[in-house]
Amino acid sequence: MSMMRRGVMVAMAVGALAACGGSEQPAAAQDSAPDAAMAATDTGAEAMPASEPAAPAGFDLAAVPVSDHTLGAFPFIALPTGYEAINEQTLNIARVPFWTGDRLENVEGKAYLATIQEQSGHTYSDLELERNVQHVIEQAGGVLVTDSAIAPDLLEGVSRDVRKNLVDGWGDVYNNPVQTYVIRGADKTVWLHLCADSAGAGMIIVEAKPFEATASLLPADALKREIDANGKVAMQVNFAVDKADILPGSMPQIEQVANLLNNDPALKLSIDGHTDATGDAGHNQALSEARAKSVVAALVARGIDGGRLQARGLGQSEPVADNATEQGRAKNRRVELVRI
Repeated sequence: MSMMRRGVMVAMAVGALAACGGSEQPAAAQDSAPDAAMAATDTGAEAMPASEPAAPAGFDLAAVPVSDHTLGAFPFIALPTGYEAINEQTLNIARVPFWTGDRLENVEGKAYLATIQEQSGHTYSDLELERNVQHVIEQAGGVLVTDSAIAPDLLEGVSRDVRKNLVDGWGDVYNNPVQTYVIRGADKTVWLHLCADSAGAGMIIVEAKPFEATASLLPADALKREIDANGKVAMQVNFAVDKADILPGSMPQIEQVANLLNNDPALKLSIDGHTDATGDAGHNQALSEARAKSVVAALVARGIDGGRLQARGLGQSEPVADNATEQGRAKNRRVELVRI
C-alpha cells in the first residue's frame, strides 16, 4: 500500500467523492499582482528600481486565515478511492518553488512528492481528483492560492537541478495549469501543489515552518530616538520576492518614516538597502539599490521633498548577523535610515 494511501487525512476521512461543483476563485491571491514575501528575501531574477510606490501585491501568507483544524500525520492528505501514488519520495528537507499566481515562492521544509494515477478498474478523471483534493483542503481550513499556468519565463528560471529533483511530483507544468493550496496552522504551514492532466497528476506537499512576520512597526518617535542616539536606525520593510515592490503590510512603516521627516524639517536621510548573502553578490547589490529607491519613491509620494533623501544599496557587504542561519539572514535583510 502506498504511503499516500496510508497517510492520515485532514480533519476527517475522505471516501470517493463525486466531482464537486463550484468555481475556483483564489482565496488569497490575485494572479496579476506582484510578488509577496518577507523583507529582502531570497534573490533570483533581476530586480528593477521602482519609480513609484508599489501597487497592491498578490499572495501574502500573512493574510491567510489560521486554521484551527488538527492535521494528522505527514503528508496529511489521503487520496480518494480509485487513485494511487507511485514514484513516492519523502525528503526531510527540501526547497520547493510553489506557484502563487504571480511568482514562484520558495518554500523550505519536509517534502512529499508523488505521481498520481488511477487504480486498476477505475477510470481516471483529472476533475474528480482535483475536486477531491480541493474538498480535503477546504475541510482543513486551507485556501486555494491559484489555479493557473506558471508563467513561462519563471519556469525557464528554475534550475535544472530543481526540475530534476521535483520531476516525480511537479507534473507537466509546461502544458497544464497548477493548483496551489495553503493550510496555515498555528504550528505549521502546509503547501500543496497539484498539476493534473488527462493521464495523471503530480503532487507535492511541503510542511513548512510557521509563518513569522519579520516586520515590526517602529513609530516616528522611536525612529527619532534611535537616530539621535546612533545616527541611524534599522527597520524591517517587506518586499516582493526578489523585487523592489513594497508590500502593503509595510506601508504603515513608510508612513512613520514620513511622519519622522515631517516632524523634523531639517532632517535629511540616506535610505540604505541591505540583503543577506544568499545568491550572487552583484545581484544582491542591484536589488538593495532598487529597494532603497523604492522606499525613497514611496516617501516622495507622501509629500517628502526628494532633496532630503538619497538611496544607497549596500547589498550583502554589511551583515549584522550570521548568514549561516535563517535568523541571521532575516536580520541582515533590512533597510536603514542614516542621518546625512
